[in-house]
Amino acid sequence: MASKKHYIITAITLGLIAASSAVLIGVTNLITAKRIEKNEVLKINTGIEQIYGKNATISSDSDIEGYKYSNHLYVVNTEDNGKGLAVRTTGSNMYGKISLIVGFKLFVLPEGEIQGMQEYKFIGMYVVTNEQTYNTTLEENYIIPVNDNNRDVDDVNCGATYGAKLIRDMINESKEVTNSNLGKGE
Repeated sequence: MASKKHYIITAITLGLIAASSAVLIGVTNLITAKRIEKNEVLKINTGIEQIYGKNATISSDSDIEGYKYSNHLYVVNTEDNGKGLAVRTTGSNMYGKISLIVGFKLFVLPEGEIQGMQEYKFIGMYVVTNEQTYNTTLEENYIIPVNDNNRDVDDVNCGATYGAKLIRDMINESKEVTNSNLGKGE
């Protein structure tokens, strides 16, 4: 009989611990959810400013589907009254997760057979989150040189090659997204 009583008390104690833990997690989520969302918006706005300049503004944004990495599209008015598209990408590999904003600017081709044709060209990226194991190496040897036009996007041998390959694939997919949204933002 004492054995059954012991099992019941143990079960009730564990149930109370589980219930109080669930309440604590729920309250923590209520307190932090809005702050996390606000910080995310701040990071995105900072990324747009880093890529396009201080006076750049987002004129519209939308979720996109059907792509492996690309999940959100921003139409940007640049500080020089140009047009841009920024693509929010998220990807992961065995070394961790990375999230970027990849920026493209609208250019009108000036001469030749396709004079006046419009094209979005890659102008830079901004790291929203970088949880890669070799994140410092990736930033110093790949991301910063690509943003400074000192390295080609396809040159991924940098000491953090798997992370660079992931970013390269994210940028190339973003190019597809901008090509399929060529008329946006005009």
